[in-house]
Amino acid sequence: MKEVATGMGYDKRIGRAFLDAGIGYGGSCFPKDVLALAHMAKERGRHPQLIQAVMDINADRRKQTVDKLRELVGGSLQGKKVGILGLAFKPNTDDMRDAPALEVIDLIEADGGQVQAYDPVSMQVARQIKPGLELTVNAYECGAGCDAIVLMTEWNEFKQLDLRRLKNLMKSPIIVDARNVYEPESMADMGFSYRGIGRGYNYR
Repeated sequence: MKEVATGMGYDKRIGRAFLDAGIGYGGSCFPKDVLALAHMAKERGRHPQLIQAVMDINADRRKQTVDKLRELVGGSLQGKKVGILGLAFKPNTDDMRDAPALEVIDLIEADGGQVQAYDPVSMQVARQIKPGLELTVNAYECGAGCDAIVLMTEWNEFKQLDLRRLKNLMKSPIIVDARNVYEPESMADMGFSYRGIGRGYNYR
């Protein structure tokens, strides 16, 4: 995925910005605008298949992320403790409206998993939206005792984590990187079971 994005980015009409794969979009504006565009097309007798496909793929990405997690922990999340790094739908905001993390948390809990979460700025918002969610004071506490971690928001703080320290705090060294913050080869070298989005893992 990274190589394809780099190649496409050499075309000046496209550019490299915003070509990163991940868990999909959220927030209050873009999802609403895409839905409105599809509705307007249908009202005028058009068939917005492409727009509908974008919405379907975005919704499926959240489920697929939990599928990756389920696979890495052995097939079931029942009784597993999962740390969620990042709650806001994007970095540099506390906005959690239609944040992918919310649905991922719901899916984990529906499968019998226990969630603890951390976000650098949206903790107060999280307390209002999900009062029962266990929140931690930092990323390391979030990972402590966890069977796995899912990185949901690409905050700079998470890019600079001491991953070896985090690994030592975890029950199992499993990370699902829904924003492709880390490099698969480096994660394998440190002993993590790692999955990103659209990445290769044949390093061993």
